[in-house]
Amino acid sequence: MSMINNALRTGTILATLALSGGAASAEDITLWTLNFSSEASNAAMQKIASDFEAANPGVNVEIVTRGVDDHKTALRVAAGSDRGPDIFFSWAGLGLGGEYIKAGLSLPLDKYYAQYKWDDELVPAAASFSKIYEGGRQGVPFTFKGEALYYNKALFQQAGITEAPKDYDALVADAEKLKAAGIPAITFGGTVNWHLMRLMDVILESKCGIEKHDALMNMKTSWKTEPCAAASFAELDTWSKNYILSPFMGIDNAQSFNLFVGGRAAMMLEGDWLVQQLAEAGNLDDYDVFPFPTGTNRLYGFAEYHYISSKSKNPDMAAKFLDYFMSTPVQQASLGQFSTTSINKNVAYKDLRPLDQKWVDIFNTYTQVYMNGDQAFPLDVTTEYFRVINEVASGNMAAADAGGQLQAFIDNRR
Repeated sequence: MSMINNALRTGTILATLALSGGAASAEDITLWTLNFSSEASNAAMQKIASDFEAANPGVNVEIVTRGVDDHKTALRVAAGSDRGPDIFFSWAGLGLGGEYIKAGLSLPLDKYYAQYKWDDELVPAAASFSKIYEGGRQGVPFTFKGEALYYNKALFQQAGITEAPKDYDALVADAEKLKAAGIPAITFGGTVNWHLMRLMDVILESKCGIEKHDALMNMKTSWKTEPCAAASFAELDTWSKNYILSPFMGIDNAQSFNLFVGGRAAMMLEGDWLVQQLAEAGNLDDYDVFPFPTGTNRLYGFAEYHYISSKSKNPDMAAKFLDYFMSTPVQQASLGQFSTTSINKNVAYKDLRPLDQKWVDIFNTYTQVYMNGDQAFPLDVTTEYFRVINEVASGNMAAADAGGQLQAFIDNRR
């Protein structure tokens, strides 16, 4: 029978780790994941494990759930041990999931991608994160979140904007039209560092292009000497002074949302989850959405992944479970339990609202993704990235000095 355990202290984590992989049979697999805030998510995970056991007599799936911090601690302990789970949850990206991959905790999955033909079932944008690491494909999607620009149709019309901008320069021109009409172009909450960070992320993609943006986020080129980094901070300064609803440094993301639905700003840079929030706050017909026009044909977003552990004694069974988890019937049955959309591109959606359908179309269009800065950078660099962005946006740091300060921090940590 599937089991759900909660390990809340490091001592318990160590004890669990010592037991995992010890007396397990050849058919047992253990999955370490989060204790999700949604009971529907926890129940869906339990049902999938139980159904997999029923379809595979003799197999026992143990699900170990923890809070976010304890989960991270357990994974760090496992990375330095000879024991660990068969499968573990983490975020995709070089900064978060990449920490455990660099530590050798993740098993490359190229042979399983080929064996199970996962690329034939997975949403391309969601699966793209598995390809960003050296040494093979790492992990498979659990959920995928896209981020784009939502806009108030009436405010666009009021400013004389008749269609979504096709490139970054057109977007800036529309922001200027909105300003001329007395309408702030966009709203952010500055007290939560990651909200304003999104604007910097998409500006970098627009100004630097794929190769240079990735090199900056991977810390393989200098933020001080790369011209597109300086240009991006200058653009952030321009947006902060001219196009963001002010004052924004003293409010959070929830307050920013309330200002958006109150018609105080024309746009928000938000994720696919905002559709439901907008539906609960008013009339969805008042809004539309388009991907930020960077010109690179990559979608802005992030993913949560399942990884097979390098400590697993049963990687073949772990892969079989993941294949079952991602299969069309299972993803169809659990639709909406983990995310509003599925990582399986063959899942059928019925009675979709227009904005939901737009997101499905967006997910199925893009094959490449660039991720949020706080998931691309290591944690300490993320903190400095936040600081520099906030200082520029609040006018306390010259945009020309920002890249140098960020690079000085990166150099000093080596």
